[in-house]
Amino acid sequence: MSGSSGREVGGASVRARGWGWRHGGRRARAVSGLDLDVAAGERVLLLGASGAGKSTLLAALAGLLEDGESGDAEGELLVEGAPPQASRGRTGLLLQDPDAHTVLARCGDDVAFGCENIGVPREETWRRVDAALAAVGLPVRRDRPTAALSGGERQRLALAGVLAMGPGLLLLDEPTANLDPGGVLEVRDAVVTVQQRTGATLIVVEHRVDVWSEVVDRAVVLGPDGVLADGAPRAVLAARGDELAAAGVWVPGRRPSVPRRAGSAARGADLLTGAGLDVGRPGAGVAARGLDLRLGAGTCTAVTGPNGSGKSTLALTVAGLLPPLGGRVTASRALRDGLGRDPLHWRARELVRRIGTVFQDPEHQFLTGTVADELAHGPRRQGLPTADVTRRVDELLARLRLDRLAAANPFTLSGGEKRRLSVGTAMAIRPGVLVLDEPTFGQDARTWAELVALLAEVADAGVAVLAVTHDTELVDVLADAVVALPDARPTSVGVAT
Repeated sequence: MSGSSGREVGGASVRARGWGWRHGGRRARAVSGLDLDVAAGERVLLLGASGAGKSTLLAALAGLLEDGESGDAEGELLVEGAPPQASRGRTGLLLQDPDAHTVLARCGDDVAFGCENIGVPREETWRRVDAALAAVGLPVRRDRPTAALSGGERQRLALAGVLAMGPGLLLLDEPTANLDPGGVLEVRDAVVTVQQRTGATLIVVEHRVDVWSEVVDRAVVLGPDGVLADGAPRAVLAARGDELAAAGVWVPGRRPSVPRRAGSAARGADLLTGAGLDVGRPGAGVAARGLDLRLGAGTCTAVTGPNGSGKSTLALTVAGLLPPLGGRVTASRALRDGLGRDPLHWRARELVRRIGTVFQDPEHQFLTGTVADELAHGPRRQGLPTADVTRRVDELLARLRLDRLAAANPFTLSGGEKRRLSVGTAMAIRPGVLVLDEPTFGQDARTWAELVALLAEVADAGVAVLAVTHDTELVDVLADAVVALPDARPTSVGVAT
């Protein structure tokens, strides 16, 4: 079967024999001893604890890993009987970081980029672009600036670009991690529809089994030495459910045991307030209007709402990193400690000591060459004694399950590990207010529970926590107050002329 571009349409097979990979500068292998066969057209859910090597395997199948300075491989890994590098035109990879996919300034051009690179004719390319944008639920004009999209919208845009290529091997790494609950099923169903139409092979990494278990053929669970379990999802969960839950897999019906936080009764004085806030990014207009919030010491406030409703923009505004378009943000006397009332006018060193911010993309805040140095950077800049810095770093390494990675480069971590490190860097400074954007994305059930417990401890110690999140379980367990933003997106797709 051929498409209009002359490229083959259909699924690509995968074969691994004793395959493993070690990142450059690491002693331990990210993946080791992998034996796996995936038939053309199969749909596979790839599971495993955070750091099990799932993202590494997808990158290898996409032909992005080659022996050399970046790392070294062992064993055999083949796509359609050849090394993955020979099949790059047949493979589509959605990375955990949607920003890594954004290459052009306009949405339509960005989705068309992959099609143009594999030689799809112009008229067919634009037909695919419009169909892909509609399929993933992103109702934007082709000429909408990519810079104006939220993180969740960028994730949809990146997926549209992958789907438009019509790959024979579709590799998705946490495709629904930053999506609102309604968008999760919408995007999943779009992927399934495209896979059924093209016959592509699908391998999807997702921590939460319930989203994909009913629409895949197999569940494959990665462990330290290869495959822990492989079979029909229901059979795997029935036979190995307890073991998988203990390893961190989000097994349906086995919710992590984290008690509901009871800290609201101990609410302290307000540290930050927002009154009548209109928020938006430069050149992109107002994302949300008339918002009021109070961040009290010892409380957790969750900001929820659909993708594109202005959640991240609100968080950056409250954190003193974006100017409000209306209204004002005011810091209490205790928080500002001699500074002006508006955090926007504080110098960077003054701001970071008082308001710690965790961005939606963890890589945007990494500054050093090792995990340990990343955690130590803020306390060192504060002038703390070496012994105190070491004590804080060692404690966070252990609590965040990053101790075995202390000497690793932060940019080589898995997505879940990067997120925990980014949260740790803000905690290491011990600010009065902690602003977190999607703090639990990419976590297995075990690291999720440990991270939530750590955030609860921080709040109980008197910190005001603000969390932008789509994670309903996080809201249930942690939040004392919820700021729910309405959907501000357009309802139909316009095609630019």
